[in-house]
Amino acid sequence: MQCSHQLLPGAISEILVSVGETGTLTLNDRYGLMAALLDDFLTEEEQRAINRILRAVLRGKIEIV
Repeated sequence: MQCSHQLLPGAISEILVSVGETGTLTLNDRYGLMAALLDDFLTEEEQRAINRILRAVLRGKIEIV
């Protein structure tokens, strides 16, 4: 059985805004990031946004809930 993941337009920017406002990364945000990473057609801007989120998590500035 193969799962299909499809990224909604603007999802990365919405996750970035949500994480920036709340300082937390929710389960839904994590699923959105997973779908984005499985997408072969990310723009360079989207890739940089994902990297910023992940670096902030590693530095402890964003809490995973």
